[in-house]
Amino acid sequence: MRVLVAMSGGVDSSVAAALLQEQGHDVVGATMKLWGGPSDSGCCSVADVEDARRVAQQLGITHHVFNFTDDFDTHVVAPYVDAHAHGDTPNPCVECNRHLKFDRFLRRADQLGFDAVATGHHARVVTTPDGSRRIARGADRAKDQSYVLYMLGQDQLARTLLPLGTTTKDDVRAIAAARNLRTATKPDSQDVCFITSTGGREAFLGERIPMRPGRVVDAATGATLGTVPAVELVTVGQRRGLDIGGNNERRYAVAVDMATATVTVGPLTDVLSDRIAMTQTTWATTPPHAGHRVLVQWSAHGRPAAATWDGDGVTLTEAQRRVAPGQSVVVYDGDTVLGGGIAGR
Repeated sequence: MRVLVAMSGGVDSSVAAALLQEQGHDVVGATMKLWGGPSDSGCCSVADVEDARRVAQQLGITHHVFNFTDDFDTHVVAPYVDAHAHGDTPNPCVECNRHLKFDRFLRRADQLGFDAVATGHHARVVTTPDGSRRIARGADRAKDQSYVLYMLGQDQLARTLLPLGTTTKDDVRAIAAARNLRTATKPDSQDVCFITSTGGREAFLGERIPMRPGRVVDAATGATLGTVPAVELVTVGQRRGLDIGGNNERRYAVAVDMATATVTVGPLTDVLSDRIAMTQTTWATTPPHAGHRVLVQWSAHGRPAAATWDGDGVTLTEAQRRVAPGQSVVVYDGDTVLGGGIAGR
């Protein structure tokens, strides 16, 4: 099988390419140039492209670089900025997988005559008794990345290989070391590739949208308790970073009103909710029927919670801290992903 491997310059994709080659596939590596600005996250830098190229050289496989910066700006960076401007909390890594790795990259692979694409994600593609495919959790639960692949449908899953799904991260590094791959000890990339650790979200967004100070008001009394330097940086459920003076009671952001630049805060009980409304839902096959018992997860490494699908969202068995609008909410049946969507208001 001719396989195009998305090589990020990290150890996971390096080992994915090596394993597929050893399985007898005709492997070619390709690195996507996505972000043209500064990056210190261990992803999307010139050094990462060079690491991928050198690993491909070690493996004796061809390596390409695809410039997808325009697509990345359009489908990942611009929506990220727009979401913050409207008071939502986006998940850019999910959108990168949706629009770049499993759309633009897959279409390029088709154009070049490849049978399949592969990545170094820690997740599995499994086949159900009815012959349909699903994403399932990887063997290494601490590194499981099924959450960020929830949007994959049957056409994509039929052409996607995930060689590391049954492998732990420790095993991946051992495999890389045994083959003397230059990425064997390279640190994992951190979070959002276009947000630098030195500047953070505030610096990145401040260059692109106006950042407005906001009032912090008490949910019960309406009294002003303090201020925040930028209402665009506040997330529903947030506790840290809220300047509310000497009040010893823990307060959480209950709501963010962008029109009036007001953050409403209250005790933990005010941010608990037993329902998550969902928009923009996508499913591996058909949606679950209303009343179907599921597990839901709303952060990449969060603890799944028991719930019931109710047709346009989920009702949680136990109330949880409210999910910030804009976050991805992924629906599981055990370890298998059924689909997911975006948390609404």
